[in-house]
Amino acid sequence: MRRGLKVGWLTAALLVVGALVATTVTAATRAKVTSVGFASPEKPNDYGWNQQGYLGTQAAAKATGAKVIASTGIGYENVEPVLRRLAQRGADLIIAHASGYNTVGPKIAQQFHVPVLVWDAKSTVPGLVSNVITAAQQGAYLAGVLAAQVTKTGTLGIVVSASDENWFKQAGGFVQGARSIDPNVKFRFARIGQASYADAAGGKRITQQVIAAGADIVFGMGDGASFGMLQAVQTAKPPAGASKVYFIDVIGNKTKIDKKGVLLSSELWDFTPIYTRAIKDVNAGTFGKTYVLGASNGLSLLKTNKAPASAWAKVAAAQKKVGNGTIKVVSTATEAAVKKYCKC
Repeated sequence: MRRGLKVGWLTAALLVVGALVATTVTAATRAKVTSVGFASPEKPNDYGWNQQGYLGTQAAAKATGAKVIASTGIGYENVEPVLRRLAQRGADLIIAHASGYNTVGPKIAQQFHVPVLVWDAKSTVPGLVSNVITAAQQGAYLAGVLAAQVTKTGTLGIVVSASDENWFKQAGGFVQGARSIDPNVKFRFARIGQASYADAAGGKRITQQVIAAGADIVFGMGDGASFGMLQAVQTAKPPAGASKVYFIDVIGNKTKIDKKGVLLSSELWDFTPIYTRAIKDVNAGTFGKTYVLGASNGLSLLKTNKAPASAWAKVAAAQKKVGNGTIKVVSTATEAAVKKYCKC
């Protein structure tokens, strides 16, 4: 009888262990990201935030053996139903590619138990919510290093489309980079509006004013408004001392639509490294942290033939130092901080 009890107990124990193993294997299998949901406010044809996000998601999915389920051009008004459908369609990770989604994203994560990656959130949730912030000033520092070597007037323009923290960070980084080359360089700073991201007409008008004030290189931040900034530069009469006006863009690459050859460079944002890391963290069970997009993992400067090799050599040297922390770029997260910093 005692032997029978032992055998019975052992059999039951083995069954429990087997069940636990099976459950663990099943959980591990379910944790594997095979489908990545991607949501963005605009279509991925803006040569900027939306396009770079979509391309980065595709590259990250390909690198990890996953596919992409995309919902683009969804705006900001009805985001929750879109994210809900991505979860219902089988997304194992949802990339909510806009800071305006950082409230509804965690809600969907909790409701469907699907990991969600958001931007500029105040907190994370182990296993469910990871967050991305930027050290955008680091990439802009490189743009400043380049601009200060190319300008003929010694005056650089900075145009932003909105009261946006990333735009302000970049404006301050640009000032610091330029002053590392020429401490006496001057700046003309202007903002189109409070949230004029898509105001191309406003971008053109304000950029024209900055050029009229002596800037022969304009660092423009604007999403859709940047198309107007580019047009203003393309049609501008160069200020005294300059033979041409150049434009430095942000996030994407507008080379294909630059018919006048005025695109000096662009501060590129490559989301592939962080989005790949997020997928791998879900797979490893370590999702639920804050990632920082900086010069060491995604921010760089588009190289063109509009500047000499010596200028690009200094940009490369600066990127290495910014990336490894040798150069510390101060973050100017408000317009007041930018204006105080550049005295403009």
